[in-house]
Amino acid sequence: MKRTPSRWTSAPRTDDGAARALADALALPLPLGRLLLVRGFDDSARAKQFLRPQLDQLHSPTLLKDLPRAVERLSDAIRSHETILVHGDYDVDGMCSTTLMTRAIRALGGTAVPFIPDRRTDGYDLGPAGVAAAKAAGARVVLTCDCGTTAHAAADDLRAAGIDLIITDHHLPGGPLPHAFAVINPRRHDDESPDKDLAAVGVAFKLALELTRALGGNENVVLNMLDLVALATVADVAPLRGENRVFVRRGLALLADSKCAGIRALVRSAGLEGKEITAGRVGFILAPRLNALGRLDRAIRGVELLLADRDDEALGLARVCEELNRERQEMDRRILDEAMRRVERLDLDATFGIVLADPSWHSGVIGIVASRVVEQTSRPTFLIALQDGVGKGSGRSIPAFDLHAALAACGDLLVKHGGHRAAAGLTVEAARVDEFAARFNQVALDRLKPDDLVRELRVDLELPLAEATEDLEKLLRHLEPFGVGNPGPLFVARDVRLASNATKIGANGVKFAVEAPQGTMEAVGWGLSDRSGELRAGAKVDMAYKLERNEFRGRSTLQLGLVDFR
Repeated sequence: MKRTPSRWTSAPRTDDGAARALADALALPLPLGRLLLVRGFDDSARAKQFLRPQLDQLHSPTLLKDLPRAVERLSDAIRSHETILVHGDYDVDGMCSTTLMTRAIRALGGTAVPFIPDRRTDGYDLGPAGVAAAKAAGARVVLTCDCGTTAHAAADDLRAAGIDLIITDHHLPGGPLPHAFAVINPRRHDDESPDKDLAAVGVAFKLALELTRALGGNENVVLNMLDLVALATVADVAPLRGENRVFVRRGLALLADSKCAGIRALVRSAGLEGKEITAGRVGFILAPRLNALGRLDRAIRGVELLLADRDDEALGLARVCEELNRERQEMDRRILDEAMRRVERLDLDATFGIVLADPSWHSGVIGIVASRVVEQTSRPTFLIALQDGVGKGSGRSIPAFDLHAALAACGDLLVKHGGHRAAAGLTVEAARVDEFAARFNQVALDRLKPDDLVRELRVDLELPLAEATEDLEKLLRHLEPFGVGNPGPLFVARDVRLASNATKIGANGVKFAVEAPQGTMEAVGWGLSDRSGELRAGAKVDMAYKLERNEFRGRSTLQLGLVDFR
């Protein structure tokens, strides 16, 4: 099916005098001054802070509720040589958080045993497998990373066994917090820390830094793990503003020459050695390879990769990531084809929330496929993998729809559920899938309007191609990293004449040339191959585009990244 049409909305027009004053104060060209105003930076001090993220912009770790209490208990455990089980989740955020805390505790002389449950046999979150692992390790403390906020039963079991539980997480609490020694989560209702957007790895970083300070350790050990923080923050699609912007900007600078053998191996096996590591390359190239371990194998192998000290050991594990990622991509294609065939049989005028289930689908990849279905339908979507009478589902949403709140409205039909506004997971009895699908769709019908189902493109500025220059593209890099919360600038150019017919590239892309005052420019658009017939030499179009660089065989050229046209 064709992707649903997009609605273009323009940012409020900026005052030229204010934009020029801002640009002059920062010694920047006028388009960049306009762009900063559009993004809400209306004075030079705030704009300068945004353009130059520094570690001194981070808030004190002690502002996080229960963090000082956790530091005190972990310090006692390290001094007393107690075993600490570091229990993570099986995605990149969980792997990196687990690695960071394990390395930090060991650097302080403590005993840390990393553990991540098996997605297929143990299920999500801190549960019976984690409790058993803690007992087997002889742990006196369990420290969770990226999980635990809703693990009431496991918390009670650990308490009964005399094991202290410290939770570090960033997921929304579904109700009362578990009975734990400490719960560090910026989203708990009584937490007064300023930044609620942290990924779990950001919470872990703050705990590790404060723990290192308390024990008089070397803070550089923790600061040198900002590459892990950047990797996980981008992979978890956390908003790249506030503290996350500082973490990712600083961490990306470390990634290309990381002190971590596992990251070096991951970069090398992905073909990024010697190339600039951007947030986009982390999200689309590095993170999926690491995630493939948690989806198709065992996530603990990701921790083993990131903890590896020898390059040869790390390269062996990185090659496993590469092979599993190729397998995962093939699964994605197969499941997406089947899912979209089913979507085409739905009455989309009456279906605002999509639920699809199948016993042949792999629970480890359905979240990725759900996001592809959302891209093509602009509807919140759950895909459910059925096995032995139980369905494990993964969902993705659209900006107008709170997936976490929708699941709460369906809670009586589910075994368990959790997640965020934009992404969530669930467990449901197979016999209740149809009932859940009907309820979920009704919730979507009640809470969404037809206009909400139209993909919206927010245009930052109208920028004629005469102003789309090499110099501007270089200056735009100061706004990076780009992602959720700080998207790459989107421009519009009017009445652009095509200099060539569009040709199809890759699975769904198009490539063509356009006329510009400075000469012919190359344009590439992904997801637009079904509209290639509209892009003919001599035609005039309005283009929504991004300024990009194309690096190919050692040659770097300016390129227009076509997002949409009309």
